[in-house]
Amino acid sequence: MSANTTHMRREIDEIPEAAARLLDGSASALAEAGRGLRERDPHFVVTVARGSSDHAATFMKYAVELTAGLAVASVGPSIASIYGAKLRLRGSACLAISQSGKSPDIVAMAETARAGGALTVAITNTADSPLARASDYAIDILAGPERSVAATKTFVNSAVAGLALMAHATDDQALLSALAGLPGHFEKAIACDWMALAGALENPQSLFILGRGPSFAIASEAALKFKETCAMHAEAYSAAEVMHGPLALVGPGFPVLALAARDASEPSVAEAADGLTAKGAAAFITSDKAKAARLLPHVATGHPLTDPLPLIVSFYGFVEAFARHRGLDPDTPRNLRKVTETV
Repeated sequence: MSANTTHMRREIDEIPEAAARLLDGSASALAEAGRGLRERDPHFVVTVARGSSDHAATFMKYAVELTAGLAVASVGPSIASIYGAKLRLRGSACLAISQSGKSPDIVAMAETARAGGALTVAITNTADSPLARASDYAIDILAGPERSVAATKTFVNSAVAGLALMAHATDDQALLSALAGLPGHFEKAIACDWMALAGALENPQSLFILGRGPSFAIASEAALKFKETCAMHAEAYSAAEVMHGPLALVGPGFPVLALAARDASEPSVAEAADGLTAKGAAAFITSDKAKAARLLPHVATGHPLTDPLPLIVSFYGFVEAFARHRGLDPDTPRNLRKVTETV
């Protein structure tokens, strides 16, 4: 590997190995936490996270709602850390996600949730962290050290851990089998070349990234990474919502990336991408169902819940390369640092 390779690129390349390590090394912890959730049989679920971890939580929201039929809500950490409010969470489960496991507001909210009667599960890349100690169950995502400011493998492993947790909680053997195949799919996703997008991004000041259902969480993560690494604005939208107010911004050449997974939302995402193309947008999509938007190479996993995850792996590869194409160092985004401990 070249000495000039960025930390971000090295960590993207480590995603398949990191995912395999998680599925093997944390298998018993995932199974135990899944059993705990099944035995508690919660009436609803809340999530606590920020940044990329919150996008993993949004991905989990859809996964929980689709696998277990439980409503999921995101709780702002400031409810505990700033406002000191006590939530009545008896009969619920709380999923807290944090790479470092030590952000004071995330830890405070997990502690408050547990005190309020919730079964708490921590998903973190730091096994012996305050968040892990504050929770009933702790899942070590085993991503290994991540030096790039822009999180990549920790996001992917957090999402994989969430899916595995729910697969165990619902005894979903098909999902567990699909998860076992993800490391191989991630290898293929790394090889997908999305630099066809670069030409559409030379002059515009913004980018729309679309998704729907679980892939909307992926779109949110992609938009954050684009802003972090490329110093350009990007906004994630539901493929349904973009056809309302945001449509006013779309003109000739406006760049749009539609992240379509092979699930029930794929036709609607393809329809939105084609509709924006008809209005002059330079739209790209990861689906062969679109008639006008430009097709990007993508990896199909064979399961609707795992299918969105290789999309972010391919996007990470693109955004790291595009940042360097713009003369930027994706490892050192302006004004940012690796760990932000909010109160």
